[in-house]
Amino acid sequence: MKSIEDIMAMAQNVQAELEKAQANLDTIEVEGASGGGLVKVRASAKGRIIGIAIDDSLLVPSEKQMLEDLIVAAFNDARGKADTASSGEMSKLTSGMSLPPGFKLPF
Repeated sequence: MKSIEDIMAMAQNVQAELEKAQANLDTIEVEGASGGGLVKVRASAKGRIIGIAIDDSLLVPSEKQMLEDLIVAAFNDARGKADTASSGEMSKLTSGMSLPPGFKLPF
């Protein structure tokens, strides 16, 4: 059985790795799109919005509601992709850990 010092050292290691992985998430970019690519949203895997691109053909006052809907859809698409990228990065970190069934780390 491991000593308490070994367990504490492992916990500190895990904490450091989690912090590094969290910081890395902000460098991973994903792109959400809607309307066949007419509206695009770029975000980090951490969920920070980096940019938005709207095709000029959508900038018609009578189409305002449709444009708003497309922007929301693109944001949601980007958010889903950010969540997937984040989960993938975090699972790489935890793949070598033998965690008890049902145990979830705080991220």
